[in-house]
Amino acid sequence: MSGFLTSWGPVLVATLGVTIVAIAGMKLTILDDWYYNLKKPSWQPPDWLFGPAWTLIFIGEVTAAVLGWEAIRNPVILALFIISLLVNGILNILWSLFFFKQRRPDIALIESGFLWASVAFPMFILALYAGSCWIFLLPYLLWVSFANMLNRKIVCLNAPFGGV
Repeated sequence: MSGFLTSWGPVLVATLGVTIVAIAGMKLTILDDWYYNLKKPSWQPPDWLFGPAWTLIFIGEVTAAVLGWEAIRNPVILALFIISLLVNGILNILWSLFFFKQRRPDIALIESGFLWASVAFPMFILALYAGSCWIFLLPYLLWVSFANMLNRKIVCLNAPFGGV
C-alpha cells in the first residue's frame, strides 16, 4: 500500500486540491442579473469559454504540481512549493467570492494582484528546481493576467461598488 501512495500520492493530492478549488469556484460564480447588467468590454470572451479554459488550466496545474512534487528533492523547497499551491487555491476561491458572491469587482481587482503572484511564485520554484515544468503553469499565469485586465475594465466601466 505504501508503494501505491508513494507513486500515486502526488497525483491524488493535486487532483483533490484542484477539484476542491474548481467546485468552490463554480459554487461562488453566480451569473445572475447583477452580472449580466455589468458593462463589459467588447473583448470579453463569451461565458461558455470560461469552463473549457479553466479545465485546461487545472490540468496544467495538476501536471505542474505532480512533476514539481516528484522533481524537488529539497524538503524545505518542496514544502514551500506545496504551500504556495495551497495559497494559490485559496486566492483563486477568494477572487470568485469577492467578484461574484460579494459583488465587489473592485476588491477582486486588488486581490487579483496577489492571485497573479501566487501563480508566478510556484513557476519560479519550478524553474529553479524542476526544469521546464513551470511551462505547465504558463496558461494559468496568462489567463490570470488577461482576467486582471478584464476585471480592471469592468471596474472602470461600472464603479463605484459597495454603495460608495
